[in-house]
Amino acid sequence: MGKSVLKIHRAEAQEIKKWISSNEAYTVGMRLFLVYLVAKGHSSRKLSELHQISFKQITNWVHRFEKEGIEGLKDRAGRGRKSAMNIIQMESIKNLVLTENPKDHGYDSIKWTGPILVHWIQREFGLQYQKAQIYVLLNKVGIIFQKKKGFILNV
Repeated sequence: MGKSVLKIHRAEAQEIKKWISSNEAYTVGMRLFLVYLVAKGHSSRKLSELHQISFKQITNWVHRFEKEGIEGLKDRAGRGRKSAMNIIQMESIKNLVLTENPKDHGYDSIKWTGPILVHWIQREFGLQYQKAQIYVLLNKVGIIFQKKKGFILNV
């Protein structure tokens, strides 16, 4: 008989990962720890396998640390694709999710879900989103998704 595996019941792994990535101090700390391990002689390729981070990203952090110190490990502003949705549209979605019922908009559901919001956004704004993008979009306006509760305000 094998040893029992430690389980987490307080939160899903995805939710924990979101908390980690939303905390800049932790993010910079993890990057600094990886730079430290490289400085101690660990292979960046082995570290990439162990931490599920691309080898190239680790080498980029090492080079940025060499040039800029800890500041080089912080996320830079202006990275990534700009949202197709403007602030007013994002606020209207936030208001919709927090105060309105999907049934009032012709959906056969009592809770908003990613697929329903994808359809609603397409219908209202003519914008195409994937289900996974909806959760990122809502996170930007302070809303998170919890399995049993649905979308809630992230306090």
